[in-house]
This record gives sequence, structure tokens and C-alpha cells, in this order.
Amino acid sequence: MLRPLILVLAQLTLVGSSKLCPSQCFCYDSAELVDCRGRGFTHVPHGIPHGSWLLDLSGNDIPELRSHSFTGVWALKVLLLSSCGIKVMRSNALTSLSFLEKLDLSHNELQYLPADFSEGFGSLRDLRLANNSLEHLDVSAFQGLESVQRLDLSNNHIQVLQPGLLRSLSSLRYLNLRWNQLGEVRAGMLTMQQGLAVLLLDHNNVTHIDPEAFAPLRGLTLLSLQGNQLWSLNFKTFLSLQTPGTHLQLSANPWVCDCELHRVFAKILHVRRLHVDDYWNITCWAPPQLAGASLAYMDSQLCMAETATVLVISGTVIVTVVAAIAMAERKRKRRKSQNQGKEAKTWPEQESLDGQDR
Repeated sequence: MLRPLILVLAQLTLVGSSKLCPSQCFCYDSAELVDCRGRGFTHVPHGIPHGSWLLDLSGNDIPELRSHSFTGVWALKVLLLSSCGIKVMRSNALTSLSFLEKLDLSHNELQYLPADFSEGFGSLRDLRLANNSLEHLDVSAFQGLESVQRLDLSNNHIQVLQPGLLRSLSSLRYLNLRWNQLGEVRAGMLTMQQGLAVLLLDHNNVTHIDPEAFAPLRGLTLLSLQGNQLWSLNFKTFLSLQTPGTHLQLSANPWVCDCELHRVFAKILHVRRLHVDDYWNITCWAPPQLAGASLAYMDSQLCMAETATVLVISGTVIVTVVAAIAMAERKRKRRKSQNQGKEAKTWPEQESLDGQDR
């Protein structure tokens, strides 16, 4: 008697009304959750309960997000659309979702975002666009996202971040740009991200970092630059980080191990607020005779050749100066000796002349 009652109650809880839940989905009325994961949908299904705050559509086959796909589900706070094979997002596809706090579009095939992508997302806090095919992001792509604290753009094909692209993201705490194709980190790119705590730039193609690129960041705790194309560093780049404590990750770059690199790392290691987490994993790429050697073990030897050269040059200069002084002294003595000889020869002649006069 009790078991059938439990089953009936479970069904009532799971599906409050067949008219208010899409076919093949599970709707949890008590929690206002709609689970449509991996159901083979080719478009956003109809009949989603209006009061739902979480909709999970991940794992379906939806190549196109049509305009006004979510009309009527204005209460949504979490929308999960990962691994849906989305290639195109039409204009106004996400309109009416003004209460949305988390949007997951990761693991799709998006190459660009529509111009009105961020329109109406004033409450959005977590935006995930990882593992797509994004190459170019329009400067207006993230306009109006003042509440976003977490942005994941990893595993795309982004080569350049347009000036002003991140300007609206003033609340950003976590920015993941790893596994893209960025070639440089420009000054002004992170002007409004003073509260940014985690910046992941590893596994790009970064060859240059402007010395003032990280200067606006006052709360950075982790900066990852592993797996780029950095071969040298400017100490001012990290000295400009005015944070209580920042952990740096710098391994897997083609470092040219010379005396200058040793000096830069020595300075960084002596700044209390900077911590190189993977210092013992940093290896040399050049010169060839040091390829694969650990910088930590080689750093004390990198300036030896330069020091030896300086000593040789200094020694040469000293020897040259001493030789010049000695030569000048010999010339002086020779001239003095010659002058004394002339005086000695002149004296007898003068005495002879004086005798004749008498």
C-alpha cells in the first residue's frame, strides 16, 4: 500500500503536468529544474515550464540557436548548452533571459558571436565559451556584462583581443584564455579588471608582454604563462604588479639562458610578493649546449663567462695602462739622462773660456 503511494508522489513531483514539460525531459517541479540532457533534440523544445530556473540541454544536437528560442522562460538563472554542436547563434537567440546568472556554451562549434549576444545579460555572473572555434570577437561582444565574474574562453582560435573588448567586465575575477593563439599581451587590455584574481594565458603563442600590461591588476593571485613562446623577460613587467602576493607559472617556454635572464629571475625571486611556482621546472632552450638544462641549477653559472670576459678586459686595460705608465717613465728618465749629459759636456767648455778671459 505504501509503495504505490510513494511511486505516485514521485511521479507527481517529477512531472507535475505533461503539458508543462517537454516530451522526453524530466521536470522537477519542487526545484523548478528541467533536465533535457542527451535526448536527441535538434532545436530548443517547446513546453518548458515558465517558472524554471535551471534548464539543461547539454549533449543534444542543436546546430542552430534560432531567434527567440527561449521566449517565455524569463525566470531562467542557469542555462546549460554544452556539447550541442551549435554552429550558429542567430540574433536575439537569448533575449528575455534577463535573470540569467550562468550560461554554458562550451564544447560547441561557434566561430563568432552575434552583435547582440550580451544584450540583456545584466545579471550574468558565469559565462563559459570554452572549446569552440572562436577566432574574432567583436569589441561589442561583452558589452554590458558588468556582473560577470568568471569568463572562460579557453581552447579557441583567438589571436587578438581587441582594445576595449573587456572594458565592461569590471567585476571579473577569473579569466581563462589558455590554449588560444594570442601573440602578445598589450597594455590597456586589462584596464578595468582591477579585481581580477586568476589570469590564465598558458599555451598561447605569446612572444611579447608590454611592461605595463599587468599594472592595473591589484588582486591578482595567479598568473599562468606556461607553454608560450617567451625567450626573455622584462623585470618591470612583474614589478608593476602591486598585489599582496602573486603566483607565477613560467615553465615550458623557449628560454634563452644567458646572464640577463639569470638577473631577471634573480630579481623576481627576491620580490616577496612574487612567487614562481614552477621555477625548478624551467628549462633552457638555447644556447644549444644548455638545451634541456634546468635554469635553477644553471643560473649561478650563466654569468661566469660574462664575468670572465669582464675580468679579461679589465686585466687587459690594467696591463695596458701600467705598460703605458712604465713606457712614459722610461722616456722621462731617458730625456733626463740626455739633458744631464748635455750639461756635463757644456761645463768644461765654459771653464776653458773663463780661463782664456783671465
